Amino acid sequence: MLEPSVIEHRESGPRRWLRERRLAIAFWIAVVEGILFLVGAIPRVLTLAVAVLIVVGYFWLGHRLRPQALRDVAWIAAVSQALVMLIPILAIVVGTLALIGVAILAVLALVLLLARRG
Repeated sequence: MLEPSVIEHRESGPRRWLRERRLAIAFWIAVVEGILFLVGAIPRVLTLAVAVLIVVGYFWLGHRLRPQALRDVAWIAAVSQALVMLIPILAIVVGTLALIGVAILAVLALVLLLARRG
């Protein structure tokens, strides 16, 4: 069920637009940065270091930022970088699952080959 949006007092049009779309903006920034990260177009260690600094900086200073639009931009940056920090973990999980799949196929191939021989 769709609920009506709550409009905050004295919220401008661009500010409302940013607030309504901030999660999608953060997601797409993370997708683009993640692709660049995975193909090696940006240095991995530097990317993760900057991501950690941005997230820690947001938790340290984010609540003090004025105006609210600046806080929203900082939130977008922190969320996108937190998502980027998950990419190496996801790559390890997917790589491990791929190796397990290959190992299962290799065992099945050996069983079939040995069964045909006897």
